[in-house]
Formats: sequence, C-alpha cells, structure tokens
Amino acid sequence: MKKLVLSLALAVSSLAVAGPVQAQQRPAILVVDTDRILNECSACKSAATQLQSQIQQGRARAQQLEASLKPEAESLQKAVQAANGKPDAALQARIAAFQNKQQQGETELSNKQNAIQSTQAHVQQQLGQKVVQIVEQSRARRQASIVVSKSSTLASDNAIDITGEVLAALNQQLPAVSVTPMPQQARPQGR
Repeated sequence: MKKLVLSLALAVSSLAVAGPVQAQQRPAILVVDTDRILNECSACKSAATQLQSQIQQGRARAQQLEASLKPEAESLQKAVQAANGKPDAALQARIAAFQNKQQQGETELSNKQNAIQSTQAHVQQQLGQKVVQIVEQSRARRQASIVVSKSSTLASDNAIDITGEVLAALNQQLPAVSVTPMPQQARPQGR
C-alpha cells in the first residue's frame, strides 16, 4: 500500500511540475506580419492589380479631358484679349459653355476618385474582416492571450510568428474579394 501511495504521490508531483512547464511552452503572445499578408495574399494581389487599373484609367481620362479643354481655353483667352477684356454676348456664351464643360469634367474626375477610394475601403474591409477572423481562430486554437502585428513589435521569436499559417488560411478561405465601391447603406425614408 505504501508503494502505491508513493507512486501516486510521484505521479501527482510530476503532473504539478509538468502543468506549469506546458503553460510556459504555450506562447501567450503571437505575432502576425500583416504587411506581408497584404502584399502576398492572392486576393490582395488581384485586388491591387484591379485597383491600379482603375487608377490608371482615371489618370488617362484626366489627361484626355485636359487635352480636349486646353486648346479651347487658349482660344477663349485669345478672344478675350482681342476684345480688350470686354467680351460680347457670343463670346460670353462660349466662355459659359466652356466653364460648364470644365465643371462637368471636374465632377466626372471627382466621382471617379470617390469611387476608387470607396473601392479601396471595400477591399480593405473584406480583407480585414477575414484576417481578423482567421487570426482569432489561430489565437484560440493555440490558446494565446494576444496577437500583435509584427510592425508594432521591436523584436520577436520566429516560433510565435503565425504569418504563414494565416496567409495560407486566407488564400484558401478568401481567394478573391469584390473590387467594387462600398455598398451603399439603405437610407431610412423621411417622414
């Protein structure tokens, strides 16, 4: 009986010692390189390419508008100078029509810029939500207390870096995102 009690005591004491050691081996903090994820994930690359295309289209349209308006602006400026700064009704009508074209162009470019910004926000929202979900799953599975971005740390051990795991899961769970402007919120009807 004494042998059994001694064996049981040894087993309990080894469990008591093993418990804290295991707790020490489980990292309380994990690290994710969010910059790497945003540069390397499949959906991120695809979205970046599409966004860059939209930006280039906006620039091309701005150049096209500038090229079409510049000769007319120069012509009108010469006409105003020829009239000694006192344009007649016909010239005033041409100036007003030009200003209208100019305003329409500015509105078009502003709308395009707003659409691109909204699209960027929509892409970021989709990616952010999925990354947070995946990181939380990894944190819970590893029973860590916190996950921090690698960019906000001064130094960390590679053993606590879960970037590869998160990146693989993101590529699997979110192969693409919608590269469209942010959906408009339904507005309540006025009373």
